[in-house]
Amino acid sequence: MRKKFISLFFFILSLFFPLLFAVHAQAENPPYLTFLLESARQKELHKDSYWHTLLHYKRGPFGIRSLVDDPDFFLSENGKYSPRAELEATIRAFFQEDDQTTKHPVCRFIARYAWIKEKLNLNPSELLVPECAQFEELMNDIKPESASLIFPTSHMNSPASMFGHTLLTIDTAHKSKLLSYAINYSAVTNETFGPIYAVKGLFGFYDGGFSVLPYYAKLQEYSDVNHRDIWEYPLNLNREEVKRLLMHFYELNSIYSDYYFFDENCSYNLLFLLDAARPSLDLTDQCKWWVIPLDTIKTVMKNALVTESVYRPSKTTKIKHLASLLQKNGRKMALDVAKGHLEPKRILEQGISNAEKITVCELATEYLQYKYTKKALTKEPYLDRFLKTLQVRSLLGPSDEERYRIPAPAPPEEGHHSNRFSLGIGLKEDKFFQEIRYRPAYHDLLDNDKGYMEGAQIVFGGMALRYYFSDRRLELEDLDIIDIVSIAPRDEFFRSISWKITTGLTRKVMEEGGDRLVYQLNPGGGFAYKNEFLGLWYLMMETDLNLAGTLKEGYAAGIGGSAGVIKALTNFWKIRFFTRNICYRLGDRHNAFEAALLQNFTLGTNMSVTAEISRSKVRQLYQTEAKLFWNLFF
Repeated sequence: MRKKFISLFFFILSLFFPLLFAVHAQAENPPYLTFLLESARQKELHKDSYWHTLLHYKRGPFGIRSLVDDPDFFLSENGKYSPRAELEATIRAFFQEDDQTTKHPVCRFIARYAWIKEKLNLNPSELLVPECAQFEELMNDIKPESASLIFPTSHMNSPASMFGHTLLTIDTAHKSKLLSYAINYSAVTNETFGPIYAVKGLFGFYDGGFSVLPYYAKLQEYSDVNHRDIWEYPLNLNREEVKRLLMHFYELNSIYSDYYFFDENCSYNLLFLLDAARPSLDLTDQCKWWVIPLDTIKTVMKNALVTESVYRPSKTTKIKHLASLLQKNGRKMALDVAKGHLEPKRILEQGISNAEKITVCELATEYLQYKYTKKALTKEPYLDRFLKTLQVRSLLGPSDEERYRIPAPAPPEEGHHSNRFSLGIGLKEDKFFQEIRYRPAYHDLLDNDKGYMEGAQIVFGGMALRYYFSDRRLELEDLDIIDIVSIAPRDEFFRSISWKITTGLTRKVMEEGGDRLVYQLNPGGGFAYKNEFLGLWYLMMETDLNLAGTLKEGYAAGIGGSAGVIKALTNFWKIRFFTRNICYRLGDRHNAFEAALLQNFTLGTNMSVTAEISRSKVRQLYQTEAKLFWNLFF
């Protein structure tokens, strides 16, 4: 009897189990959710370009993948590689209950929700959480109205800003630019040594992420502390587009991606926000294999997003401009006031014009502020000297505003493009050759400085192939992995250090007379000055390490120095002369001397001709080489 009862129980259970399973499945997938999923499949929403923008999907050699690396950004386990899986997981997540401990997906992915709601005509009343009250409250608080692209120019003594930087500001109903919010993407690092930063950044060893803070705080960081002029580019985004931009930023906040110096950097990731704001743009698809801040500005301007440009000079630029208005004794007077060697009231006793006295006071106060922000002055002496100088300044009456107006330099977008292709011919002793050069980034000391910083060279991945006609021989002449030079002139107010770091493959004369490729690591440091007659001139101490199997003991290490002059004779003609001597006393012992004269003739913004002649003595072999190149920037 007991067995019959058990058999009857399982028979009844078997009849009801499919029904129970159907009820359970219906609880997991309500009819409305099933309808939405089916609609998304029929419309193939996972292929929509805007969905790919929101998830940062890009097609690579191994298929589609998202450039975001943080697993918290995905709701599907395969979401990084499957747009369809992530779309369906996102739709399902909108039907979750609110557990009050974490952001509900409707809030967590507000941009996705708004887009899916529009595309599928989603009825919010079917959801347990129909809207994101937090985001709407945020919009009501900040009242976003417009946005601007901001470009702090390069500062060569800062490793993180060799190419400059880009960020966005969100302008609010308050109208004051200083009260705007700055949206920034950057590598998460405290690295201060340039070469290490560059190498780690090249290979993605840093996390990158978005952050937001008041614009006035960013201005202080970039303008006063980091010596960087700033260019502002207001964008013609309407309020709805700015809101979409903020929705996407809201999703990306606290999310990380691997940071790469050349492509997945501050400039490239900001473009995703602009693509999210205006879906028709597709700015990220217009980028090349690498993106630097200058390319971002040019891309945005090419797409008619910019209405105007505004120049904000840095504290350093202001000080240098004021100093240029004074003679040497006036500059010394301002410096003495700032250092506490001269009481400010003594300025009134000087036998100079009232305008010059005003300039001395203005220069002293600006320099005092600079020293205080650099923590070179403590608060008490700073306030004492600053207030006393202001008191003297108040006695001198109004100033001529035009006298102190800082002329804006050529904006960055007017400079040459970052890629350069060169085709040239040359003569090395009695051998003619043809040479092809390619440089993906970005500017060297001989290029026209319009839109760039004078004395700055940043070259990554430069390569030269040379063909000798007589020998019918094609060879790699050199490969510049990194070639960075910062020639920063010193003056009474700024004691800048000039430096360089070069590493890559280069050709070197061997003991038997032929030349071979060697790996070179060549750092150096020194001083530079500038005057009207010579232009920019410098002296550097250098060390040099060569590695190659063709060298005795496999290496050669030496120490020496270099000196050079760079001068723009006209706005289209620039010359550079340098000498360099290295004595190798470890490994392969020898001496290497070189002197060269280089000239650049600008034919247009993106075209130039360079002529070079050099004389060298390596070991006991003298060589003379002359080259002529046609350069195209693109």
